[in-house]
Parts: sequence; structure tokens; C-alpha cells
Amino acid sequence: MPALAAVIAVVVATNVGAAQRPTVKVETTAVLGRLLATSSGLTLYHYTDERRGKISCKGACAKIWPPLLVKNGAKPIAGRGLRAAKLGTIKRPDGRTQVTYNGYALYRYAPDKRPGDVKGQALFEVWYVIAPSGKLVRRAPTAAAPPAAPPPAETTPTDTTPPGGGYDYG
Repeated sequence: MPALAAVIAVVVATNVGAAQRPTVKVETTAVLGRLLATSSGLTLYHYTDERRGKISCKGACAKIWPPLLVKNGAKPIAGRGLRAAKLGTIKRPDGRTQVTYNGYALYRYAPDKRPGDVKGQALFEVWYVIAPSGKLVRRAPTAAAPPAAPPPAETTPTDTTPPGGGYDYG
């Protein structure tokens, strides 16, 4: 019986630890400072074409911009530096439950692969990260300019079709 009690204690401790993992936390990025992120550190965004209480990023949009979801009936957990009262949920058109912060539905951007990536910031002038205050960060990321593209190569025509369309009717 002591071995069984030890196993139960480990299972309970594991479940308690998992319950404490934040759904949303603060991540500090080099280019935009402190912003909202998933528990694994991936940047969270909001789609400004959506009005509070209405989800419009679905289908193909939701594949590129996956919504931050919790199990139906679950409450999201705020990480350190966030106000739990600003966390909420909204029901998506497909019935799943999406996390919100300060009323903004939260999404990831699929090309962001590592904590600190902000490749979706200001994309199409409708996707923006959110500061821990709950305000949208509308400035573009400041990063080193990309290298200049090489000049276009000179091209010579390669069309060797004879006049008349090339149909040798003899």
C-alpha cells in the first residue's frame, strides 16, 4: 500500500502542477518589448477586423492564424504580469472556446516558430500584438533592414520561332 500511496501522490502533484501552467503569459521581445504569448512563449495577436463578440477568422484564416483555445468550460490562467480579470473566452462559430484578453480574441501566427518571433506584427495592417496592459501595439517591429536585392540580370530574348508562327506548312 505505501507504493500505491506514492503513485497517487505523484499523479496528484503532476495534475496540480499542470493546472498552474498559464494559458497566457508575458514574453519580452527584442523588437516590440513586453507582449502577450502562449504558455510556450509564442506571440499572440488580435485581428482588428473582428469586432468584440464576433469571430471572423475561421477556415483558411484560422489555419494561418490558429486561435488560442481552451477546453469548453475551462477558464484560462493568467501568467505573472497579467490581470486575470482581463482574461476571458468567446465561443467560436465551430463551437470551440477561444481565449480573449481585454475583449480581444487571441491568435498565433503559424510562421512564428520561436518565442520572440513577431512575424505577424502589423501584417496587412490588421494583425497586432497586445501589451500586458490590454492595449494593441500598432507600431511595426524595428529590425535591421533586409539585405538589398541583387540587380536584375540582363536577359536576352530566347524566342527562336520563325515568322509566321512556326508551322512549317511548306
